Amino acid sequence: MSRIGKKPIVIPEKVEVQITKNSISVKGPKGQLTHNFSDMIKFEKKDKTVVITPSDSTKESSAMWGTARALISNMFVGVTTGFTKELEFTGVGYKAQVTGDTLNLSLGYSHQIDYKLPPKITAKADKNLISITGMDKELVGFVAAKVRSFRPPEPYKGKGIKYATETILRKAGKAGAKK
Repeated sequence: MSRIGKKPIVIPEKVEVQITKNSISVKGPKGQLTHNFSDMIKFEKKDKTVVITPSDSTKESSAMWGTARALISNMFVGVTTGFTKELEFTGVGYKAQVTGDTLNLSLGYSHQIDYKLPPKITAKADKNLISITGMDKELVGFVAAKVRSFRPPEPYKGKGIKYATETILRKAGKAGAKK
């Protein structure tokens, strides 16, 4: 039995939910999200909640039960408030700016990196901070990971792009030469 799957999801105000056989469509102030699920999960709208149940008692449907509940809950949060990932970059001459739907990065390479943002994803670049915002939690996380992969942080000087909440374990360099 899934403890997460058992909990009904309360539908927030200003959010419309349409349930078909295998998909759920959620429409809110920020936009609309749709997700298709497998036949192992059943959805039911009761009053102002969505109840999820497994269609049979197999191990796979039990595993999908909690996952489906978490995905639907994230859809509700996405269409009401949205998701944000913040990245920090450190390094001499490193710059970031957003022009239209393209994130332009200067990260110490011989060339500038131009990353075209997917639809429904926006980015803001401040001094050494990049904020990636959108409705779809999975897509926001994917874009943040992709931007981080252009110059991952290195452990000696800490140069590179890291998540704002990430801690980089620093290494001592050339400790044997000091003796």
